[in-house]
Amino acid sequence: MNDATVFLVDDDASVRDALSLLLSLKGMRTQLFAAAETFLETYRPEWRGCVLTDLKMPAMSGLDLQQAMRDRGISLPVVVLTAHGDVSTARMALKSGAFDFLEKPIDDEILLDVLRNAIREDSLRSDVQRTEDTARSLLERLTPRERDVLNLLVEGLSQRDIAARLDISPRTVEVYKARMMEKLRCRSLAEVVRTAIAAASADPTDT
Repeated sequence: MNDATVFLVDDDASVRDALSLLLSLKGMRTQLFAAAETFLETYRPEWRGCVLTDLKMPAMSGLDLQQAMRDRGISLPVVVLTAHGDVSTARMALKSGAFDFLEKPIDDEILLDVLRNAIREDSLRSDVQRTEDTARSLLERLTPRERDVLNLLVEGLSQRDIAARLDISPRTVEVYKARMMEKLRCRSLAEVVRTAIAAASADPTDT
């Protein structure tokens, strides 16, 4: 998480400066934005960390920013910090996927704890995504017949049953299985199943 950054979005320069100073003193990297639109225009997919945004801003609000991030597939956790909180607004923010909703004034340690947890959540999501992308890339190396054998193995069929289903010999199934496992870099059936599940998670249309 060394490259994790708190992307701070607030139209009030004094608030941005104060929060940036607090976070930097605690060893957290920050990048400051005076408007949600600027964050969206500047965003890069490789960014890791979380977004800390004010709720009330002149143009695009914190809730609007959340929605725009969802529409664009930006998965960074969002922490909403506001002096204008109420139950309905908090519910709306959380329902829209906010990691947390905090009211000013906020205790420094509580804020830091929430941000660290948000960054940890982003790191976990990133690890899962990387695993899924790798699995999908490996599966793309399989031939259609190797994919057939894989799918039937994942279903729990024995090599003899797979041979009957595909109308080939058990020995041929063994050859396909060996080639398939080599391409997937798997040493056991359990690893094959895990790879197939990860690839399916990365691509819900994959069968």
